Amino acid sequence: MSMHLRGIKPSLTPDGEALTKAPTAPKYLGQHAKAEWKRIMPQLIARRIITQGDLAGVEAYCVAAGAARQIAETMTASGGLPDLKLGGLQIRYMQTARQLAAEYGLTVNRHAKLTP
Repeated sequence: MSMHLRGIKPSLTPDGEALTKAPTAPKYLGQHAKAEWKRIMPQLIARRIITQGDLAGVEAYCVAAGAARQIAETMTASGGLPDLKLGGLQIRYMQTARQLAAEYGLTVNRHAKLTP
């Protein structure tokens, strides 16, 4: 019986070229994106799964997560009825952040698949 693996991501394993120290968050990141960078980077470094080549993807994740958070704050601060355009944009940022988070083992499903 053959089992197809299409759509199944391989387990994350330590990389021989993994960064050993968290780089400073890029200056262009907004407040929420920088906070996310500072929150996740120690985990990624400790797991030894982030290389120099992965940093652009991590930046993209932080930008998406930060934008979703900023939109949430904007909508909360405005009170009243939700802004449908902002809500739709927030959903897209959240989807993008979730997809990128999965690439780096930052989701619950991926935690179980990490190999020591």
